[in-house]
Amino acid sequence: MSVQPLSSKKILLQTGPLVLSQAAIATTGVVDTVVIGIFDDKVALAAVAIASVTFSFIYWSFGFLRMSTTGLVAQSIGADDIAEAKAVFLRALLLGSTFGLGLLVLSPALSWIALELFVADDDVETLATEYFYARIWGAPALLMSFGISGWLIGRGQTGRLLFFQVVLNGVNAVLDGIFVAVLDWGPAGIGAGTAIAEWIALLVGLWIVRDTFRGFRRLFDVSKLEFLLAVDLDIFIRTLALVSCLLWFTRAGTTMDTATVAGNEVLLQFIAVSAFVLDSFAFVLEKEAGEAYGRSDSRLLLRAIRITSELALLFAVAISILYMFIGSVVINVVISDQEAKSIALTYLPFCAAIPVVGMAAWQLDGLFLGVTAGRVLRDASVVAAILYLGTDLVLRPMFGNAGLWWAFIMFYVYRAVCLGFFVPSLLREVKVRTQSSLDSRHGRKS
Repeated sequence: MSVQPLSSKKILLQTGPLVLSQAAIATTGVVDTVVIGIFDDKVALAAVAIASVTFSFIYWSFGFLRMSTTGLVAQSIGADDIAEAKAVFLRALLLGSTFGLGLLVLSPALSWIALELFVADDDVETLATEYFYARIWGAPALLMSFGISGWLIGRGQTGRLLFFQVVLNGVNAVLDGIFVAVLDWGPAGIGAGTAIAEWIALLVGLWIVRDTFRGFRRLFDVSKLEFLLAVDLDIFIRTLALVSCLLWFTRAGTTMDTATVAGNEVLLQFIAVSAFVLDSFAFVLEKEAGEAYGRSDSRLLLRAIRITSELALLFAVAISILYMFIGSVVINVVISDQEAKSIALTYLPFCAAIPVVGMAAWQLDGLFLGVTAGRVLRDASVVAAILYLGTDLVLRPMFGNAGLWWAFIMFYVYRAVCLGFFVPSLLREVKVRTQSSLDSRHGRKS
């Protein structure tokens, strides 16, 4: 199969729609926060913060449905096996629907456990519970949508992914406005609007990928399913470790006061936007690394790493500078409560530093996800999480919220260092695969 030369132009053509679609994903949380911040008080804002981070914890834990799909689809494409690529996608849909229905069944227990983890006022807990029970109904739809996203990224069909995400976030924004600004349903309205939007987006997504429903012959290949579940388990543990750190960060704020929770929540939305945008380059690296790995082409892999990382760093610096210049303006607009506003303005510089500091971790995630190195991702993330928790326990008692933010910055450093430790062995493996592939071809020719 002929391979187009990998260039900055090709990367940007793939990344452009991804940046926009990732920004659209980020606006789900941003719109939720903005609508509550403008039309309600800090109690409602804190409730949305607690409940939304709970859903982030739950849903991101199932991110393996997207991640493994992207890597395995790209590897199958690289190996010129489109039938297996379609089967990978169908397995993701099957697992997504199963896990989503499981979350619905377990929702009472999940709600109780989630709220027990936070130290919050009764009013905040009541509103957070209302949000939870409204939004949980979207679980099957969203988890199945992870498979759709993984397929589109693995195929490099980023324009279709953009359309898919615009539908999700456009419907969410409209329903937020109706349910909160007009009907005054508060956090429950935010949750209901998101759940409805997730189901509508799933239907649109299934229509977009309707030509893939021809891989049923390989759907239940036992060896492929066993490998998929093994990779998914490793990525699940990896994601659980990372999301636990986000949960820890939010919970730490609740041990201070409601204004700190609300102010930190707005800053987390800034970070979410930057992470989603910069993840676009990591997603392209996933796709390109997966194809290079499937082809056993070490030169293509190295070129993908270099070009995507150079562009990611450029965008990271731009985002950090942008946050320092306009972050205060945005905060003044979206937060009406003065105490929460003061917290957000004080710690904005910490937030602005994270795009540059976190870029390496996000890129390395993309690399190892593309080659489906689940054990590497698992081990590195668990170690980084332990180091982060230890750093926070040391710094927060001494410096309060500043210590919390310093530890959070170090979390990204730990992730990059732990993942970087495994890069040389990966490159050696791919180099050996490349030489073996070349020897095999020469043997056939002779």
